[in-house]
Amino acid sequence: MKKRNQTSVPTMAVMIQPLLALMLFTTLFSHISATTITLFNKCTHPVWPGIQPGAGKPILARGGFKLLPNKAYSLNLPPLWSGRLWGRHGCSFNANGHGRCATGDCGGSLFCNGIGGTPPATLAEITLGNDQDFYDVSLVDGYNLAMSITPSKGSGKCSSAGCVSDLNLMCPIGLQVRSRDNRRVMACKSACFAFNSPRYCCTGSFGNPQSCKPTAYSKIFKTACPKAYSYAFDDPTSIATCTRGNYLITFCPNHR
Repeated sequence: MKKRNQTSVPTMAVMIQPLLALMLFTTLFSHISATTITLFNKCTHPVWPGIQPGAGKPILARGGFKLLPNKAYSLNLPPLWSGRLWGRHGCSFNANGHGRCATGDCGGSLFCNGIGGTPPATLAEITLGNDQDFYDVSLVDGYNLAMSITPSKGSGKCSSAGCVSDLNLMCPIGLQVRSRDNRRVMACKSACFAFNSPRYCCTGSFGNPQSCKPTAYSKIFKTACPKAYSYAFDDPTSIATCTRGNYLITFCPNHR
């Protein structure tokens, strides 16, 4: 019996060593392969990104922060994370993080902490999957800043999405949010937010793709930004897919 015990100890050690190596490799690989989102501000002014997780998903970076022009900030996303990101601008906060933003405000706080942005706001939406990620830029809640999503290091179609045009320059009068001095358009409402009509909101008897069709307002958005979601039942091709990619979200992508 003693002899058998002596031979079993080194045998077990031989078995454990490859197992530990495999566990270490798996841990390192899972860390390396984590999905990263990088937010880059190409605007000439500061942007205060807001982040709202999907139901049951963790809040990242306390839900908001300040991003200076030509600066970037990267976040590692937990597996299967989903949520929406947007840019706030014209913000002023005190030392305690209380204040307001001209557009995209989230309860008067620097840290949104799970609260969504007040429309109108351009939204970047992303859902991580086991086999495929889904992402889009949506104008369903209106527009305040040009945004784009560009994937990298993924497989599959991995096309870019976004609204890179300045919709504030072509916003119909009935949808405009103007600055306090009334000199410029700061944001462009969606027709749903402006008129609260089932026809524009795709609710009630218009709550299906067959009855809720593009309107004159959503067509303006779609013509200016063909790679963005313009209304609730927009063409499904507005949603892009990629497998195990990293994502660059750029504010004011056409600025140099």
